[in-house]
Amino acid sequence: MKNAIYIVIVCVFTSLNLHSQEISDTKFGKGLINFTAKDSSFSVKFAPRIQFRSFTTWDHDGESYEDPEQAFLIRRARLKFDGWALTPKLKYKIELGLSSNDIGGANQFTGNAPRYILDAVLKWNFYENFELWAGQTKLPGNVERVISSGNLQFIDRSILNSRFNIDRDIGLQLHHKINLGEKFVIKEKFALSQGEGRNVNVGNIGGLQYTGRLEFLPFGEFEGKGDYSQSDLEREKSPKVMVGAVYDFNNNAVKTRSNQGSFMILENGEIFETDISTIFVDAVFKYNGLSFLAEYANRDAEEPLAIRTGETNLPDFIVAEGDAFNVQAGYLFKNNYEIAARYSMNDFSEVTNLLDREEYTLGASKYIVGHKLKVQADLNYARQDGLNDFISFRAGFDFHF
Repeated sequence: MKNAIYIVIVCVFTSLNLHSQEISDTKFGKGLINFTAKDSSFSVKFAPRIQFRSFTTWDHDGESYEDPEQAFLIRRARLKFDGWALTPKLKYKIELGLSSNDIGGANQFTGNAPRYILDAVLKWNFYENFELWAGQTKLPGNVERVISSGNLQFIDRSILNSRFNIDRDIGLQLHHKINLGEKFVIKEKFALSQGEGRNVNVGNIGGLQYTGRLEFLPFGEFEGKGDYSQSDLEREKSPKVMVGAVYDFNNNAVKTRSNQGSFMILENGEIFETDISTIFVDAVFKYNGLSFLAEYANRDAEEPLAIRTGETNLPDFIVAEGDAFNVQAGYLFKNNYEIAARYSMNDFSEVTNLLDREEYTLGASKYIVGHKLKVQADLNYARQDGLNDFISFRAGFDFHF
C-alpha cells in the first residue's frame, strides 16, 4: 500500500511537470490539478491538504493547575481525488490519509495494514434525484461528523462527535431529494454497511449496520452547500434552516461504539456481540454571517457489558451507551474574522461506569481563503464527572489546495 501511494505521488508531480508551461485558469482552493479529458470521458481534481495543530493543556490536581503540557501535531495530511467518469452522473471520490492520526488502528481485521484509505466511493445518479453510492465513505450520521474536517468552525469537532459518531464504513447508500413547492426540500439518505468501520477486510464479523437519515430544509437549500460547512462564509441573504434525524442499528455489533472504538475480543478469544442502536437529532441555522448548530445523540446497547458466557466477573469491555448534547454558534465579521462559542456534554449510563464530561469552548478564526486557508485558535475548559477538570489552548492552520 505504501508503494502504491508513492506511485500516486510520482504520477501527480509528473503530470504537474508536463503541464508546467501551460497557463491554467484554476486558482488556490479549487484543486492543485483540475483536469477534464479532451474527449470529455473523465475529469479529476487533486487537492492535497494539511492541518497543523498546537496543544497546551493545564491539568487541575484538586488544588491548583499543574505545569502545562505542550505538543505540536500534524493532525491531518491527506491526498484527495474526485471527479467523474464517462458522464457527470457517475462521480467518484478517493481520499488517502498520511498522518499517524489518519492511518492508526491497524489490527488483524485490517490485515495488520495501516488504514490509509479514508474514502473510496462511486456515486451514480441513475434516475432523476436518486443517487446510489458504493464503496467506503462516511455514513449519513450526525451532521457535525459528515461535515469535512477541513470545514470546521473550531480546531476540531466536539466531544459528542468523538464518543458517539458512526463515521465511515463499507457498503451501499441511497440518496434522494424531494422538492416541495418553490423552496421546501426533503432529503432521504439510507445506508447498508458492514458494521465494523473503515478498512476492515476480514469478512463481516458481526451483523450488518442499517442507517437512515432524513433532512428538512423549509427555506430552501443553503448557498454553496453551507449546511455541510460550518460558519456562514456565504453570508446567507435570507434565513436558512436544516433539521435532521438519524436512526442507526448495528446488528450484532462487535465494537464498543457501534462501528467505532475497540473490538470486543474476550480473554478466551471469543468476540462479544450485541445489538447497538444510535439516534441523532441535529439542526443548522445560518443568516447574514450568523451560524448555529445543535446536536443530540443517544446510544443504547442490548448488552452493554462484554462478559464471558457463564461468568460474573468484571467485563472485558464496556459499550459506551448514554446521551450527548452539543450546541455552538458563531458570527463572521465582514473582514472574515469569526468568533464562536460551544458547549458539549457526554452523559453515560450508570451501568457503564464511564466518566461523564462537559466542555466549554471559545474560538476565533481568520478565513484567508475560506476554509481552504485559515488560522484558528480556541480555549477550552473541560470537566469530568464534576470533579477532574483541565484547561487547554489549541491553535493551528488549515492549508487545502
